[in-house]
Amino acid sequence: MKPNIIVTTEDIDRLEALIGSMPPLQGAAAGLLEELQRADVVEPGEIPPDVVTMNSVVRFTITPGKEEFCRRLVYPRQAVDSSTVSVLSPVGSALLGLAAGSCIEWPGPTGEQLFIQIVDVVHQPESAAAGDGH
Repeated sequence: MKPNIIVTTEDIDRLEALIGSMPPLQGAAAGLLEELQRADVVEPGEIPPDVVTMNSVVRFTITPGKEEFCRRLVYPRQAVDSSTVSVLSPVGSALLGLAAGSCIEWPGPTGEQLFIQIVDVVHQPESAAAGDGH
């Protein structure tokens, strides 16, 4: 069973527009759309500070391997270096909306099953805008 996810109204509007502008859905875009359809949607000011939103910096592990990564979740055009991960990548689609401590099973780029665990949300734009210092 997949963990609950929370997405802001702003993120869901932008992501649905992005998906709508793409060719017929396949791969990660289809997975992202499926995730958006099951998400709890809240206003940006209502999202908990430990939830991954667009442009959040998140520390996570991927099993097998258990290597830890720290990446900013971004839109495809912003994924320009190794400090970022596109929301349309398999890992990026899996990260969106998860809270720190959550784990999700997700198909990897070659079809293998990955377990992605959120270690920490280092920076979340919505929390920073609210001034809570997270």
